[in-house]
Formats: sequence, structure tokens, C-alpha cells
Amino acid sequence: MSKPYTEAIFSTQITEDRNWRIKEISDLKSSIRRGDESSQRVLLRALVAICYAHWEGYVKFSAKKYLEHVALRRFSYQTLDRQFFRNYFLPRLAALSASKTSIMERCALVDEILNASERRFTQVNEDLINTKANLNFEVFSDICLVCGLSVEPFVDKSTFIDVVLLKRRNAIAHGEDTMVALDDLDTIAQDTIGLMRSFGDALENHVVLQTYKAV
Repeated sequence: MSKPYTEAIFSTQITEDRNWRIKEISDLKSSIRRGDESSQRVLLRALVAICYAHWEGYVKFSAKKYLEHVALRRFSYQTLDRQFFRNYFLPRLAALSASKTSIMERCALVDEILNASERRFTQVNEDLINTKANLNFEVFSDICLVCGLSVEPFVDKSTFIDVVLLKRRNAIAHGEDTMVALDDLDTIAQDTIGLMRSFGDALENHVVLQTYKAV
């Protein structure tokens, strides 16, 4: 896949990635409608697993493409939103807290932070877009922060993310006999698709309006 050098390429890539996911959810939803009671029971459980997988996959894909698009611009950190500068040091700080480092090494890192604003953002650290194979609302909020997005528009879906998608998916993945009601079919499918659209739209707005730049 080509790199998202332009706004149009970025938009096309995250839209195409979302579309095949939506089609798969929609096709499974149609199969559930057509199935007999026994088939519906199995397919409804499959729907939860598929919806979670596409939710996690789309967030991870589109967030990485967004950061890659900005990195290809090769802007200096001082011209970007401050979050990009924070992102540069977050993995270093995590490593620092997990190891025994000398005062000299810590001072060196502080000096680097103070003197690094003129460096350019040219490479995405993929560790920052870590769904941890359990994309609950807290992890999603961290990814939004890394991308400079407000998590506020997604708050009302936090229970759906944590309970309907993640908790049920984990139960199904671990072999538990978790029932999914036919009445929940439309909500599970539509809310998952809505979340993907909202997240993608938020990233596209950042790209089109160039709100990733410093004010």
C-alpha cells in the first residue's frame, strides 16, 4: 500500500479500509436475518467477535495512517501541536520508568527534551498506537490523545465499547456460553459502524483543516 502523501490518498486509504469492514458486518447481519433460530444463535456470537475485530483494526489502521501522513510532511516539532512533541518522548519515558537509570542519564534526557523542539517529526513510533488486544475505552482514550483528538464525542459510547464489544468478545473468545439477543443485532452493528465512521471523520478533519499544526 502506498504511503498517504496527500490528503486525498489518506482519505481514500482510511475510507477503503472502513468500507470493507462495514461490508463484512453488513453481510453477516443479513445472514443472521435469513438464518433459522439455531444459526442465528451462532452467528450473533460471531457478529460480536467480528464487530470488535473491525473496531480495533480500524482504529489501529487509521490512527497509524494519520500519524504517517503528518510525518511525511516533515514538520519541525515546534510547528506542530504539542502532543507530537510529547509523543516523541513518551516511549523514552516509559523505558526510563521501567529501568534503573543514573542521574546523569536522566539529566541527559531532560536536556534532550529542552533542546529538541527544532527536530522534525519524520517517523511514527507504532508502539504509541497500541490497542493491547483489548481496546477498551481507556486504551481508546490514550490513542485519541496521541492523535490529538478529543475523546469527548465518544464518551456516550464508552459502555458500548467496554461491555457490549469488549467484555462479550472476551467471553466468546474464551469459550463462554454468552448469549446475544436478536434484538441487539441492529444496535451492535450500527453502533460499531458509527464509531468507525466518527473516528475516521475526526482524523480526516484534522488532516483537511491541518489542525495538527501549532496554533
